[in-house]
Amino acid sequence: MQRFSSRSLRLINLSLSSKPNGPTNLFHLSLYSQIHRPANPNDDSYKNNNRFLNDRTNEFGPVNVATNEQAKRTESHNPDEFAAEVERIYRILRKFHSRGPKLELALQESGVVLRSGLAERVLNRCGDAGNLGYRFFVWASKQPGHRHSYEVYKAMVKILGKMKQFGTVWALMEEMRKENPQFITPELFVVLMRRFASARMVKKAIEVLDEMPNYGCEPDEYVFGCLLDALCKNGSVKEAASLFEDMRVRFSPSLKHFTSLLYGWCREGKLMEAKHILVQMREAGFEPDIVVYNNLLSGYAVAGKMADAFDLLKEMRRKGCEPNENSYTILIQALCGKEKMDEAMRVFVEMERSGCQADIVTYTSLISGFCKWGKIDKGYEILDSMIQRGHMPNQMTYLHVMLAHEKREELEECLELMEEMRKIGCVPDLSIYNVVIRLTCKLGEVKEGVRVWNEMEASGFSPGLDTFVVMIHGLLGQGCWVEACDYFKEMAGRGLLSAPQYGTLKELLNSLLRAEKLEMAKDVWSCILSTGCDLNVYAWTIWIHALFSNRHVKEACSYCLDMMDADVMPQPDTFAKLMRGLKKLYNRQLAVEITDKVRKMAADRQITFKMYKRRGERDLKEKIKEKKDGRKRRARRRQWGGGLGRAKIL
Repeated sequence: MQRFSSRSLRLINLSLSSKPNGPTNLFHLSLYSQIHRPANPNDDSYKNNNRFLNDRTNEFGPVNVATNEQAKRTESHNPDEFAAEVERIYRILRKFHSRGPKLELALQESGVVLRSGLAERVLNRCGDAGNLGYRFFVWASKQPGHRHSYEVYKAMVKILGKMKQFGTVWALMEEMRKENPQFITPELFVVLMRRFASARMVKKAIEVLDEMPNYGCEPDEYVFGCLLDALCKNGSVKEAASLFEDMRVRFSPSLKHFTSLLYGWCREGKLMEAKHILVQMREAGFEPDIVVYNNLLSGYAVAGKMADAFDLLKEMRRKGCEPNENSYTILIQALCGKEKMDEAMRVFVEMERSGCQADIVTYTSLISGFCKWGKIDKGYEILDSMIQRGHMPNQMTYLHVMLAHEKREELEECLELMEEMRKIGCVPDLSIYNVVIRLTCKLGEVKEGVRVWNEMEASGFSPGLDTFVVMIHGLLGQGCWVEACDYFKEMAGRGLLSAPQYGTLKELLNSLLRAEKLEMAKDVWSCILSTGCDLNVYAWTIWIHALFSNRHVKEACSYCLDMMDADVMPQPDTFAKLMRGLKKLYNRQLAVEITDKVRKMAADRQITFKMYKRRGERDLKEKIKEKKDGRKRRARRRQWGGGLGRAKIL
């Protein structure tokens, strides 16, 4: 531990002495808190390429990275005139979010005066907890004399889009068209396109483009470019390429359009398609620039063709397009990902000899590589060198070091590193807190995990979905059922429960039922229903199967009836499973009731009940067979694995 304390002092001295003639140290830290590049940050093609670099950093590090929105919250962390009121409102929202009348009364009696800028700050404070933000937005809308600003509407579109409440988004847009038509701007539609694209709802994203004229906004090349960019960024490059061909007459192709498509194909490692875009670009009269070449370099790196990447670097020089910091960093990241750290350092040296100054992304890539492959001391050497040269590390830099300590289960070192970050002005973000909370739970230090969680919220961070999932899984691993349920209910209450998190729901319910905590499991399910979460057939199936698997057959049947009352039809194998269970219990009355309801629902959906029943029995047999085969395979693995182990020892 003494080594880290002395390191803290040395790093502070390094940071203070790195630029003695420049601005104050805190100002330097704010400048370097974001990824710093000498290129023009307002250039769209530059943003596209820089985003690819961020993606590569994510891939080659062992990573759970903060989003841009989280970074913005970190930058604006300084207290201001709204801080006390925002915190007071946030606490009220957290306490009463599931009780509408009490929430409105508490907000009314809070004494908070709605001023310009306050609503936007509250929405930012709610973070990923979209339910909280939406409830405040609705309450504020009802206050006499208050009118939401454009920024508040824009923030609300982002929040609802992230929650995938797209019907509510369109209702909000309709309300704006009637009451505040001046707020309808192309930027709002771009936000909506990006949300649809991130949800892989390609048709809906394209429909936004077609809906714009109905709201008095004519889409132009810029908006179309944003749509292409959003599709390519979210893995729908094939659809983006098809849309580009269809819209060439309506929107004149620009360099940004070609660059987005090139980026998309390179990101997927499909170099033939990328080269075809390059040919089209030249035919349209555009010559590849440094951004295009860097995207191609990234494509070669993704495909593992490092020899071709180095050849492209030489070609760039021959054609008078000198490689920049991004170019070299792409190669360094690729080599770090393949554990070729010596080669990565040689590229780093060549980069400096060529006159390109390494920046925070380059240093972070090297630190990530060394830490990922267990050379944490070398990572610290690069960190020291980085600070000596005037580059202040950001949260991403420290995250990779933190992950290396987590791998070694070094909790005290992680806590020391957080203190070190604060001393040089780098505020730990949600990703850092996630690592520490996960490690505390893994080591059984649950009280310490709760303390870190409370510290995180006191620092102004709203825990996101990842943070809740980390905490819930950690608590379940330690058998802390009550605490795990509390955090899960809090997550559901904030509107963060959706289909991707059903795995967490399944683990929680099964863990509770295995521990014979039936009433606690029922309470969790009731909470989910009361918060208005949009539960599909898979969520109901998880709950019913969990009850059935833990021998609560009657309860499973009862909830199956509730599911059908909610107009959700059980899956065929669920029906077959319940019928088998009821047959063993000789409960004919309940079996008839469920069968009658299923028969009626099948008729309403024009499904033959006989086929439905037959399919359920077939699916159930296949699942039982797969389960048995899986057990046999695992048993054989254990048998042969044990034999190999003994052979090696001998």
